[in-house]
Order: sequence, then C-alpha cells, then structure tokens
Amino acid sequence: MTCPDKPGQLINWFVCSLCVPRVRKLWSSRRPRTRRTLLLGTACAVYLGFLVSQAGRASPQQARAPEKGLPQSRDAAEAPFPEIPLDGTLAPPEFQGNGTFLQPNVVYITLRSKRSKPANIRGTVKPKRRKKHAVASLAPGPEPLAGPSFQPQEAARAAGVEGPQYAQGGDPDKVRERPWKLVRGPGVRARGPDFQLPKAKESNIRIYSESAPSWLSKEDIHRMRLLADGAVAGLQPVSSKSGARLLVLQGGVTGSVPRCGPSPCGLLKQPLDMSEVFAFHLDRILGLNRTLPSVSRKSEFIQDGRPCPIILWDSSLSPTSNGTHSSVKLTWGTYQQLLKQKCWQNGRVPKPEWGCTEIHHHEWSKMALFDFLLQIYNRLDTNCCGFRPRKEDACVQNGLRPKCDDQDSVTLAHIIQRKHNPKHLVFIDNKGFFDRSEDNLNFKLLEGIKEFPESAVSILKSQHLRQKLLQSLFLDKVYWESQGGRQGIEKLIDVIEQRAKIFLTYINAHGAKVLPMNE
Repeated sequence: MTCPDKPGQLINWFVCSLCVPRVRKLWSSRRPRTRRTLLLGTACAVYLGFLVSQAGRASPQQARAPEKGLPQSRDAAEAPFPEIPLDGTLAPPEFQGNGTFLQPNVVYITLRSKRSKPANIRGTVKPKRRKKHAVASLAPGPEPLAGPSFQPQEAARAAGVEGPQYAQGGDPDKVRERPWKLVRGPGVRARGPDFQLPKAKESNIRIYSESAPSWLSKEDIHRMRLLADGAVAGLQPVSSKSGARLLVLQGGVTGSVPRCGPSPCGLLKQPLDMSEVFAFHLDRILGLNRTLPSVSRKSEFIQDGRPCPIILWDSSLSPTSNGTHSSVKLTWGTYQQLLKQKCWQNGRVPKPEWGCTEIHHHEWSKMALFDFLLQIYNRLDTNCCGFRPRKEDACVQNGLRPKCDDQDSVTLAHIIQRKHNPKHLVFIDNKGFFDRSEDNLNFKLLEGIKEFPESAVSILKSQHLRQKLLQSLFLDKVYWESQGGRQGIEKLIDVIEQRAKIFLTYINAHGAKVLPMNE
C-alpha cells in the first residue's frame, strides 16, 4: 500500500487501514490500552495536520479576493469623500459568511437643521431709539451746537447733520437718528473728550434724507418748520364760528402788541379739523399746489392738549379774512354756465356776454378732483344735495338740506383768490371726510367737468400714491403720531386709493379728457 499525498486521501487511507487484519490484531492483543492509546494519538495528529493545511490554503484565497471584486466596490473604496446620508440614521455592519463583520464604507452622521433667523417684516418691528450725545471736538476753537431743528436744510447739510434717507417703500417707523455734529462759530468752548453737550430741541418736521420730497418746495419746508416749531408771541381772535384762533409766531413785533404782517401767523383750528394736514400733502403730491401749508401742533391753548392743525395765514388772500367769505359770488347755475364757456382756456379772451370771471377754466377741474377725493362739500355743494348727510354735518345743522329743490340758486362758498393772482384759486377750509361709504360718495362735485389735470390723473394711475403719501406725512411727527403711526395712516390712504379707483372709472365712463394744466 502506497502512502497518499493529499490530505483527503490520507484520511481515507487511515480509515481503511483500520480494517486490515494486522491492525485488528494489534487492537485486540493482550495489552489493548497501550496500543489503543497509540492509535488514537496517531489519528489525532493526522487530523490536526489536515486542519493546519486547510487553514494555510484559505488565507491566500482571502488575500486574492479583493483583487477579483466588482468595479463599483473598488471605486467606493478609492472615493476621497464618503457619502453622507441626510436622514441621520446609523447603518449596522454587514455580516459575512465566514463569521466576520465587515464595516460599511459609508460614514453616517446626524445633521442638525440650521435655525433660520425670523424675517423682519417691514413696519412690524420698531427699533428702540438710542439717545446719542455729541462729544466736543478736540480741535481748538469755539464750536456751537447745531441740529436739524433750527437750521434750514442747506445749513444742515453743510453741518453734516442728517440721518438715513427714507428711501421709497422703506419703513418710516425704523428711521433712527444720527449723532449731533458741531458747526464752527462763537458760543461754546471745547472741554475735553468726556464733555457732553446738551441735546437741542428736536423739530416736529423731521427730514433725515439729503433733501425733502420733490413735491415739497424749499419754501414749503421753511413754512412747515415755522408753523411747527415757532414760538408763539401773541394770540388774536378770529371772527369765525369754528372757534379758530390766530397765533402770532416769533418775528418782528410792531409796538407792544404782536400783529400779523410783520410777524408770521398761523390759524389754529380744532382737533376735529386734522384732515386739513392730510389735504395739504395730497395737494402737493397731485401737483395742484392750491392749498396753504398746514401742520399739526400740540398747543397750550387747547384745554385737553390734543394736537391741532395750524394753517399758514396768508394776507394776500381776498378777502382779508382768509376765506371766511368767497371772493366771487356764484350760484350753482352760473357755475355750470362758466364750465360750458371754458373761460380763459388756451389764451382765449372771453366775451362780455359769457359772464366769465377772472378765474381760469382749469381751476374748477382741479378743485372738483381735489374735493371728490377728500369728499369736501362746503365749496361746491354747501346744501349737501349730492349725498346723504349726517346729523352733525353743517348743512343739516343750518337747515340747508331742504333748499336742494332749487339747486340753481344754491350759493357756492370758499371761492378764494389772491389779490395779485386772481386767475388761480386757493383751497381753504379743506376738512375732508374719510368715513363716507362708497355708496354715498358725492358725485355732484364732478358734474359739468369735462377735463381733468394730467399730472394728477397720472399719479392716481401710477400706483405710487400710497408710497408718496407715506413719505410726505412722515415729515409731520405730531400728525403721524396722532393718527396712530403707520397703521393709522395706512387706513386713511386705503380710503383715498379706493376713491381714486372710483374716480378713474367715472372719467372713463363719461369720456372726460385728460389735459396738461401747468399754466
């Protein structure tokens, strides 16, 4: 019997050799324990050698296994950046058939969601206004304090006293103040870097940009500051049923009694007439320029201390009572005849039989448009014939409502001209009504008007009326706060915008013309 060379054959040979008679004889001899032990030890040694040879052959096979793997597995092993799942879970290791665990080739991490910063909605967050005081300059020489309250706009820019510009669409409630700066001049001596100068009085007309809105002239801004911040030098009564008073502001004084003329004056009205301030800004935005400057002011002459409108007193108006009576006496019938004649339009001189006045034809179009947006009835409809009045309206209080049966004889009121410029009207007593419902608007104010100013109509169509009103009304600090800030102002603008849409629908339905009226 030859010896086998393979391990499997060696096992078979060993089993078969047990069956040989010689082996059986040794197994059953007299000393069976010693011989049996020898045979079992030999068998165990052979079997142990078999296991060692099998383990030696398995190791080279496992070493060559990665080389014969799939291409995608090699690419994954050579990838410079492991794949990162976004679900935040952990993958267990894969179990192999040979009793080992293979760690995955993917790194799993838990990602925390980035907390987004809440959006700052315009007009909802009002930052705190920090009080800032100027520090005296180290440069030698006296330098007095200057601020926007007492300087004209040009001087304020020269001094560098300005704030962030209130850009279009921006939020007025978020305007912050700039620190005070110093202007060279006599009056104050520098005392070192730790010396703080007292803060000057802040003006009620706030302009934080380099220039005022384009629809307000430099003269308008100057008069607004005078009415809002000027010291009161005297008080004069006015012959009026509204209880208005005439305030003589700081300026020249004739003798011992302050009088209007040498000194500027303002007509102080009741708190219920605050809509006159809105009317002034609307007039300037529409490009009509027919109202007098008006601001809101807290006056010590009112018992409850509520803000009141104060209107510039203009001595050039005719009559001198500043509009308590009309310059031209007209009835509704004669007014309609004037509209048909188109007096002074296109430079045409009217004939005597036409009955024209010195007032230009385009002035009536501007007045009708202005009065309709604010629903002012005390000029063209003094008897409240074109709408349903309330009990507190003047026409009901004075018993004028029944006279609407003869409308041609109804007298117009507050038709005011300037002495040196009789062709143009001046809109006074501009108390508007924002609580008039859409089904109760006074369309009688537009009756007989066939042309309207192009500049005003273009603004109503441009969708920029709200933006301009916010910018303009923000200048008047007292009025802005008295109406509840931006939220209250927005409600007033909502009413005007809705009436503007109704007006545009009206002129389209009636075929009214839109003409340039810049004479």
